[in-house]
Amino acid sequence: MHILVTGAAGFIGYHLSRRFLEAGHTVVGLDCLNDYYDVQLKKDRLKQLEPYPGFVFAQLDMADDAGMDALFAEQKFTHVVNLAAQAGVRYSLKNPRSYVQSNLVGFGNILEGCRHNGVQHLVYASSSSVYGLNTAMPFSVHHNVDHPISLYAASKKANELMAHTYSHLYRLPTTGLRFFTVYGPWGRPDMALYLFTRAILEGKPINVFNEGRMRRDFTYIDDIVEGVVRVTERTPQPNPEWRGDAPDPSTSPAPYRIYNIGNNNAVELGRFIEILEDCLGRKAVRNLMPMQPGDVEATYADVDDLIRDTGFKPHTPLEQGIEAFVRWFRDYYRM
Repeated sequence: MHILVTGAAGFIGYHLSRRFLEAGHTVVGLDCLNDYYDVQLKKDRLKQLEPYPGFVFAQLDMADDAGMDALFAEQKFTHVVNLAAQAGVRYSLKNPRSYVQSNLVGFGNILEGCRHNGVQHLVYASSSSVYGLNTAMPFSVHHNVDHPISLYAASKKANELMAHTYSHLYRLPTTGLRFFTVYGPWGRPDMALYLFTRAILEGKPINVFNEGRMRRDFTYIDDIVEGVVRVTERTPQPNPEWRGDAPDPSTSPAPYRIYNIGNNNAVELGRFIEILEDCLGRKAVRNLMPMQPGDVEATYADVDDLIRDTGFKPHTPLEQGIEAFVRWFRDYYRM
């Protein structure tokens, strides 16, 4: 495969690009290297990819219409995995325009590039945040998700709708992946595990929202990557049993699919912190806080469709995943 991976300097994009390269595929890694978080961390991820002969880096903003048109026309990708996005629920309350530019305008350019250049399969990152006000657990791709509670979540829901339109009108095969709280080595500095680890090692208090009673389906990066690879290699087909009088949100008469990728295990934030304390050999000073706007109390993934169609179920225990992150963090920051 000749693959475009957008967000290649990001957490998931770096790991996925490396996996594709190790399998012998060629990868064009696109990233705009914005300063939402430490640009040096992004550059250090890219340094790990540069030795692979099949890797080319393109520094480009997805919202750049002309630049994206030229890239697609020149490269003629067989597959596209779109992981680039303005991430973060809480930041969407502070800088909503960045989500419109990256997650909507940028994704529109991805769809147009795929449509006009014969891309065989577009895989794109959605998010567990699309479940919004849903409370039926575990979250299923067959549930309706029309009540997001942050602009970030709304932009991801919009991506799913935009992708379906292109699958329907142009028969572009598209697969959306709803990721559930991804963590692991080379992770994002704005995520809880990163923030907590640094604060505990520096002897500073950690802010624990909803007083630690939030539950998350924490999913280790290697499981995410395995799921993305398997999905990318499996081009979606129309669902012949789809009915307009009882529409299934996860499939279509077009070549379109939605999957959850999560660990299928909701863990309370307090327990998450206890495991981290064990790995660090230090106790956290907990600053108990109320729930933040835009956050949901719990996430929990139903992954039955993923297992059925790809034969894979995320399985890494939280203890093992956090330990791997702590080893990387201590090594990278010499702490």
